[in-house]
Amino acid sequence: MILRWPAILILLAALAQGEIIDDVRISLAQGNLSAARSQLDTYRAQHGIDPEYLEALSWVARAFLSANQLDQAETYAKQTESASRQMLQHRTLDAEPHLPMALGAAFEVEAQVLAARSQNAQAATLLRHALATYGSTSIRARLQKNLNLLGLTGQPAPLLSIAEYLGTRPTPLTQEKGAPVLLFFWAHWCGDCKQEGPIISKLAADFAAQGLKVEAPTQLYGYAAGGEDAKPKDEVAYIGRIWQHYYPALQDVPVPISKANFDRYGASTTPTLVLIDRQGRVALYHPGLMSYDDLRSAIEKAM
Repeated sequence: MILRWPAILILLAALAQGEIIDDVRISLAQGNLSAARSQLDTYRAQHGIDPEYLEALSWVARAFLSANQLDQAETYAKQTESASRQMLQHRTLDAEPHLPMALGAAFEVEAQVLAARSQNAQAATLLRHALATYGSTSIRARLQKNLNLLGLTGQPAPLLSIAEYLGTRPTPLTQEKGAPVLLFFWAHWCGDCKQEGPIISKLAADFAAQGLKVEAPTQLYGYAAGGEDAKPKDEVAYIGRIWQHYYPALQDVPVPISKANFDRYGASTTPTLVLIDRQGRVALYHPGLMSYDDLRSAIEKAM
């Protein structure tokens, strides 16, 4: 196919928009904040402020937070939030994927900056206000995750929706009191979940005699193998195949399927690990991978 010059220019512009996020993240991974900011300035001069720019800007905020440079992290997060809100005057949040990534990260960084300054109450208020506004959008679970990080530990475990499931029928958490429960939130596309699987399997075996129960909540994402769109029935079947193939030692573990569980527990990160003690209280809330030793230690403490 022969492209005329205007079409080629449009294509090159689209490629540039897709590359800015990767370019900024590479510079940040190399510790080169000045290069990242220069890339953002150049992109903004050429394309203006668009969702790709805002997601890239949010990565700068996250980099400053990781470096414990709280003032700079807060500044970039607030810039991202402000520009995102302005954009939302003319569009919906989930019209494309970059704007929700940007706004969700902005709230996350702002809340974590406040928490790092021992202002947990202010962080919780920020997140609750954001939930009130954006609770029906794709960033709900991310907001809930950060709110849970501030105060879910020690609280009664939220109930799980168990109407749809794979494998063994799940037992309501209210009936599990007296036995510790480990929740392993996972996704069919998640590589880190596959890495965590053998750790969960070994711990389930190690603590079976002490009554440890394991449940593995997941949810539908609208696609299956190769990212192809999938109807719910087809995706459930695909989840079952992934579960059997990659988690062979966990086949007796119930797998509830519900987006509501992910929203309730704020499982925007997979895996998310939640340990519930014998009294039904959350003893551990951990988004992300955990080592065998760290998770074993948490279970022993909950016992």
